Amino acid sequence: MDPILIVDDDRSIRELLTMHLEERGYGVLAASSAAEGARLAAKAQPSAIVLDMRLPDGSGIDLLPALREQASESPVLMITAHHDMATTILAMKAGAFDYLHKPLDIEAFDQALARALELRRLSRSPDALPVGASDSLANLVGASRPMQRLFKELGKVAGSRAAVLIQGESGTGKEMIARILHSYGQAPGETRPFIAINCSALVETLLETELFGHEKGAFTGAVQSKAGRFELAQDGTVFLDEIGELSLSLQSKLLRVLQEREFERVGGTRSIAVRARVLAATHRDLASDVRAGLFRADLYQRLKVVTLRVPPLRERREDIPLLVEHLLSRINQRLHKRLRRVPRQSLMLLQERHWPGNVRELENVLTRAAVLSDGDVLLEEHLREAAEQPDELPALEPPRAPSPRSPATASGLPASLEEALSLDELERQHIERVYLLAGRHKGRTCRILGISRPTLERKLQKYRLAD
Repeated sequence: MDPILIVDDDRSIRELLTMHLEERGYGVLAASSAAEGARLAAKAQPSAIVLDMRLPDGSGIDLLPALREQASESPVLMITAHHDMATTILAMKAGAFDYLHKPLDIEAFDQALARALELRRLSRSPDALPVGASDSLANLVGASRPMQRLFKELGKVAGSRAAVLIQGESGTGKEMIARILHSYGQAPGETRPFIAINCSALVETLLETELFGHEKGAFTGAVQSKAGRFELAQDGTVFLDEIGELSLSLQSKLLRVLQEREFERVGGTRSIAVRARVLAATHRDLASDVRAGLFRADLYQRLKVVTLRVPPLRERREDIPLLVEHLLSRINQRLHKRLRRVPRQSLMLLQERHWPGNVRELENVLTRAAVLSDGDVLLEEHLREAAEQPDELPALEPPRAPSPRSPATASGLPASLEEALSLDELERQHIERVYLLAGRHKGRTCRILGISRPTLERKLQKYRLAD
């Protein structure tokens, strides 16, 4: 077996790994600099390379392309003392096989090395299939295993043009993931368009023209031609948020776009090529929707070429201290606060909470607590007070007693038919009341009324209640 190359300027790490690997029967080569590591890799063609992120004469990420050129069959395991997302994604995008953190967990290291060596064996096998080459960024925070796994997956798929389906609960940051994929998928200096559209926010007819555009005269009110989102995206990214809310009719049209890579504007006959990458997100279980006949199986297969699952906050509670630090920095800037310290008891309180609204709910609670705080310490009492305010609206107040001017019968109906309201007026008053109680928050209004977003939009327009 070819030796394993260790490139790390930390002598204790080199000696520890050398002793551990030799005890397991591996040959070992060691280098303390990028230049020496590149020379040994070219000469020895090692079975695997263990590469430190920071070296005295350069970055491990900068060395990766040279190692992959000089020792193309040697998988690279990167090790670092840092847990940030950006370097993880850059390392995986540059071709690292895995990314491990110091202090090294030897068991995790052994598992990663075993996978790397198995990959090398398979790639050299004669029956292996050869394959040809084919600022919101700082907002995704996490050192937990689920998040580190997600970072690695992001790094692997960022440079691809394959469709990606992002699945996760509300508030987990699915659009942020899409923006990260878009940003890291560009070459340095590129500024391709990122076009996002919420599929649940528009009525079907309007959504079709938003996606594909329309020609002048295609329908009443189409006084001029309009380019759709796919056209505006050019060679950038189209992000379809809440893809599970699309009607079956629009699902068919989207499927054709993904299959044929072309479309026509509404009312048009000219085919327009699709050059954009398509990313989609949903909080729904699309596989269940397929079985229930609510979502097309062929479209689902097209969208999930790569599937990324964003873990809910309850599955990565150990990330809460990092998130609190990150979110409070942003909240301080936004609210002109100076919160600098979070006592241990406050953090424990936050880590015990279930967080059904995920990171978005955490930010809301921290924002409310910051408003209540006077000094530079985020006190437990402020967090408890902030957390007790539900993100959902409380129950509606009971009906008021009838006024003397409008006497009511025992049945609760007006005594005079002249005072009875039409159904439309009753509906208008009820929608207006709920809408105002919800602070003009349309999502909450929809949940209380039990109607869809497009239906609410139509009602607000009908009764002239829209902002």
